[in-house]
Amino acid sequence: MTDLQISLLIAGGTLVVGVVIFNKWQEYKAKKTVENAFTDGHDDVLLSPDAPADMPQRQEPVFAEKEFDAAPAAKTSRPSASSMEEMLATPENVLAEELSATQKEELVEPLASELPPVVVRELPVDELIDCAIPLEFDTPIRGEKILSEIAELKYVGKKPVHFIGQRDDGERDVIATGGAYTSIFAGIQMVSRSGPLNELEYSEFIMKLRAIADNLNAHPDIPDMNKVISHARELHHFVAEHDAQLSVNVASNGAPWALNTLLAALEKMGFDQRPDGRLMMPDGDGGSLFTLSTNVGVSEVMTSRLTLLLDVPCVAPSRDGFGAMAACARSLATRLGGTVVDDGNQTISKAALDEIAGQVNEFYGAMAEAQIPAGSLRAQRLFS
Repeated sequence: MTDLQISLLIAGGTLVVGVVIFNKWQEYKAKKTVENAFTDGHDDVLLSPDAPADMPQRQEPVFAEKEFDAAPAAKTSRPSASSMEEMLATPENVLAEELSATQKEELVEPLASELPPVVVRELPVDELIDCAIPLEFDTPIRGEKILSEIAELKYVGKKPVHFIGQRDDGERDVIATGGAYTSIFAGIQMVSRSGPLNELEYSEFIMKLRAIADNLNAHPDIPDMNKVISHARELHHFVAEHDAQLSVNVASNGAPWALNTLLAALEKMGFDQRPDGRLMMPDGDGGSLFTLSTNVGVSEVMTSRLTLLLDVPCVAPSRDGFGAMAACARSLATRLGGTVVDDGNQTISKAALDEIAGQVNEFYGAMAEAQIPAGSLRAQRLFS
C-alpha cells in the first residue's frame, strides 16, 4: 500500500468520525432546545398560576366551511390557569366572568333560589337525525325479552341502530331489564361523515326490523323509502357544508426539535397520546378539545413542524376551542423558537384571523338554527 493510499484512508476515517460527532452534537442541541423551552424560565398564560388578574378577555373567534388555517396575531388569552384543562372555562365560568357584580346579584341569586335545575336527557333515538320507526305491541312486553331480540341489530352497513321503549304512561326511555313497554322505537342514523343512508341500507334495516317485529308480535309503521332517503340527503347536505376542521402549525425557525423530549413536555402540558400517534387535549368533560400531530413517523427522532387541529362542529362554542388552540400554538412557538403558520408556511396576519372570526359566528349560528348546535350529542353523532 502506497503512502498516498494510506493518507487517503486516514483522511476518509477522519471525515467519517467528524460527521458522526456533528450529528450527535445536532441531536444534543435539539434535545437541549426542547428542555430549555419548557423550563420554569418561560412564563406562559397557559401554564402559569400567577397571570395578572386584569389580563384582557379573549374575543370569541369562529369559523366557517371545510378547512381553515389560522393563527392569532394578538395576545388574547383568558385569565390564568395552572394547566390547559383549568384554562378551559365551563359555560358557568364564562357567564360569571362577563357579568358585573350587580348583574350577578340580579341574575344568579334568583336563578339559584327560585328555579330547579334543568336536566336535559338525550335518548339514543333522535327523530331529527334518525329514521325512527315505531313497533307497537298488543300487550306490554318485558324489557329482557325485547333486549334478547334486538341484541344483534347494532349496525346496518356503517349506520348505527338504536332502540328505545315507551311505557304505558307514555314515557320513553332506554329499554331495560325489568321494565314493561307498550311499544318500541327503532332508529337508524340517516347521516354520518361516510355519507347519507342509501336504499340498500334502508332495505336491509327494514328486513331485519320486520323479523324482530314478527318475533315480538309487534306492528311496525314503516315510512315511505323515498321520503326517508330524501330527508337523509338533505341532512347530508347540511353535514357536508358544516364539516369544518381548523388547523394551525408551529414551524421551527432553526434546528428541529428532539421528539422524545418534546412528547414528554407536551404530556405535562395536558396532552394525551392517542393510538394513531396524535396527541389530544382533553376538554375537561371526557371529550377532545383539539389534537396535535408531530407530522413524523414512529421511527423519527426529531421534528420541525407541529400541527394543531380543531374538529369544529364537535366542540361547543362555550369552550372556545379555537381560542385555546391558538393560545397553545402561540405558547409553543414562543417556547420552542418557532412561528405559527398556515399549511402554505405563511405567517397568519391579524386581518386573516378577524376574517375567520366573522365566519365562525356565522358557522355556529347556522348550526344552532338547524337545531344541531356544535358540540351537542347530535353534532358528535353526525360528524363521527
